[in-house]
Amino acid sequence: MIMKLATLWLSTGLHSILTIAHPAGGRREYYCNGHSGKSGYHAHAGVLKYVNPRIGTYGTSPNSNGGMIPSVSVPFGMTCWTAQTRENYISQVPYHDNDTFMHGFQATHQPAIWMGELGQTVIMPGWSDELKPAFEQRGLSFHKEDEVSKPYVYEVLLDADTEGEHDWDLTEAAAGQGPVPGGAGGVPDDVREGVNGRTRKRSAGLKPRGRSIRVAMSALAHTGHLRFSYEDACSSVSSSGPESPYVFIQATRQNWTGHIEIDSENREISGSNPQRQDYKLGPDTPASFNGYFVARFSEPFTSYGTTSGRNISESSQASSGESLGAYVRFSPETTQVEVRTGISFVSVEQARKNLDIEMPNDASFEDTVAQVKEVWLEKLGRVTIEGVNSTDDEHDQRTIWYTGLFHALQYPNDFSEPTGHSPDSPRVFYNGYTDSVHTSNESYYQSWSIWDTYRAEHSLITLFAPERVNGMMRSLLNIFDWSSRLPMWANMVETNIMIATNADVVLANALSRGFRSFNISKAWTAVRKDAYEPPERDTELLYYDREPDTPYEVRAGLTSYMDHGWVDNDRWAESASRTLDYSFDDAACAIVARAAGDNEAAEDLEKRAKNYANLWNSDTQFMQARNSNGSFANETWGWTEGDKWVYTFDVSHDVDGLASLFKDGRRGMKAKLDEHFDGGHNFHSNEPSHHVPYLYSLIGYPNSAADRIRAIAWDNYNATSAGLSGNEDLGQMSAWYVFSALGFYPVNSAGDEYVVGTPFFERISLRLPLGLATGGETGYAGDGERELVISAPGAPKKPYVKSLTIDGERKYQPIITHSELINSRAIVFEMSETPTNWGSGGSA
Repeated sequence: MIMKLATLWLSTGLHSILTIAHPAGGRREYYCNGHSGKSGYHAHAGVLKYVNPRIGTYGTSPNSNGGMIPSVSVPFGMTCWTAQTRENYISQVPYHDNDTFMHGFQATHQPAIWMGELGQTVIMPGWSDELKPAFEQRGLSFHKEDEVSKPYVYEVLLDADTEGEHDWDLTEAAAGQGPVPGGAGGVPDDVREGVNGRTRKRSAGLKPRGRSIRVAMSALAHTGHLRFSYEDACSSVSSSGPESPYVFIQATRQNWTGHIEIDSENREISGSNPQRQDYKLGPDTPASFNGYFVARFSEPFTSYGTTSGRNISESSQASSGESLGAYVRFSPETTQVEVRTGISFVSVEQARKNLDIEMPNDASFEDTVAQVKEVWLEKLGRVTIEGVNSTDDEHDQRTIWYTGLFHALQYPNDFSEPTGHSPDSPRVFYNGYTDSVHTSNESYYQSWSIWDTYRAEHSLITLFAPERVNGMMRSLLNIFDWSSRLPMWANMVETNIMIATNADVVLANALSRGFRSFNISKAWTAVRKDAYEPPERDTELLYYDREPDTPYEVRAGLTSYMDHGWVDNDRWAESASRTLDYSFDDAACAIVARAAGDNEAAEDLEKRAKNYANLWNSDTQFMQARNSNGSFANETWGWTEGDKWVYTFDVSHDVDGLASLFKDGRRGMKAKLDEHFDGGHNFHSNEPSHHVPYLYSLIGYPNSAADRIRAIAWDNYNATSAGLSGNEDLGQMSAWYVFSALGFYPVNSAGDEYVVGTPFFERISLRLPLGLATGGETGYAGDGERELVISAPGAPKKPYVKSLTIDGERKYQPIITHSELINSRAIVFEMSETPTNWGSGGSA
């Protein structure tokens, strides 16, 4: 998902221009011993040593940025903790790898770069007698060499003596209201880090610092753990005596009224933040929404106060308002402070309970790191990769792959919160649809970027986190109960971002892969409503991208789609893409209908799934939007984040039917695919292109698929901060790479088939999790961990498949079913340096 409005772009040189307008000041210079020492947090990290959370944290514009952060949390955690180098808003995340000033450590709920933040909290240490609460005041410089980011801990060394004000241009206030991009760092493309071996220029001759604050951060699902170590390399003391360390907490920004309270006896700061940046989008009104926090400190306070912007109220214990914060000071002799913070969407009391359950007072920072490390190893440690392509560190395929899986297993987020230490204890969660708190015996999932993730992310979850799938489907159906619609893009509530009802595909995906522990009858009721009931005011509204204050958009234009088989371009925005997506959604709905026993409706939907052909212009050999009178519209109109090229191939559920539309059939489609790629029309940075190279395999040209897939992988992924060519979009960009490296990809994600491409590794062994072969449920016959080995000797230098066997049985077509995958023990690819006839069906 990218932002399409050209009027929202700012110059990538904005940051450097505004830095001149707001002078940065200099750092004090010291010539004493520098800081040394490697932390002991990284022992027994296993494959986590390959994970680089900074991948996807750099880009010269919001759309060329992966939109990722160096986050610390657990898989599917409610809250991620990240270094804050800029204020986030729609089109900007809290961290950019080009930044060199730290402004805080943020508990964030922003799921993607083009979505808004929810109820965030920011914590920042300082070491001076002058309190610096404003964003531009409190920035402390750091060097990239002093930064370490892993899934279980983030570490950085800050210059405590940084002078001046910095980065006002990177604040939400500087950007103004609404979804506008901020400055992108002004680094010219020819020195951009990570583009095929190029590296960003660094300043040379860095001088050692004097006083520093060494920060280590780890986090669990609802809690963050920060360790601030105050280090003085020179043991310097100012003429007025030693300055005292302090910690500042920001509760709210401008225009949002929160509250904050200091409890010195219990060493706590608590508060709330109602900010929800997507408040103009969608029909839901969660009026009582708040993000709550309780921060508990290891050391006693010597003084404290509250702040409003730059205004400081010493000894104030409580306050409310906007731009709100609080601070606590410690004895000048203090060398280390730990801050444990509970986060909740329910209440301050629940935030405190989350803290007591997940991170009690007797839990050391090392305990927290070990716990987070163990949880990630349970997922990523199940995979062992051998035989990778020999290349430089910036293109290490193991780093790309393991980081991709790390990214993909963060979403959707489990927004439920614990009530007790037992896993069987009830859970509570704030429900934005009903604007109330609910109690449940299971998790509640939010952050549904379904237009992006239906393509491969959810198939990946069925393989690597099957124990989550049924609960996710139940969450979708709960949302249907509360709102009367399945979600499109839910960020606490519905935002109506993107198009189509692709939750239909997610439900079909689960059913096709054997997951049944959810109400299938209700699933059919929900998708049937998607398929047959237009949205409110369907014939009145255009339903354009980010149109404010609209009803649930679902299938906008369904009125005309049901009447004559396409969405009219002269009546609805993005009409051509809608028509094609609705055709695929109909195919998915048919799968759900059959699972629910309604075969008659399934047959009707399967016929409607052929509606894609209504956009075919046989003269131009392209898909094209149509008007209400049947005429073709301008060929550049009607597309969602794409054009006629990529959407001509947007028929992943009926590739044979698509091929039959081309002159010369499969050969004609192959020629159009060649023209698409060779003409520079394929933009892997956005999701509609992700399945396209695999179409070669489905029409009999797997050698061409192999060539295109490897080129895409090389050009669009690497192991640096610029390692994603486009927005991650809640795991979809990474899911493409994870699957492609294994050697296959779910082109029709509503079904149960994977299409063979070209494996990247010689051998990859997967210790398959419990529940994978039994629909996500454990304790049944056939359940149990076992190993699957995918071998492809010579794959790094041999791109073409010569033969394929599954448990010794030879496969002649480039298709692997989900059942074959999860029930097999050995998938063996024979690879070749030169093109082969395997899988061609006589077409090669």
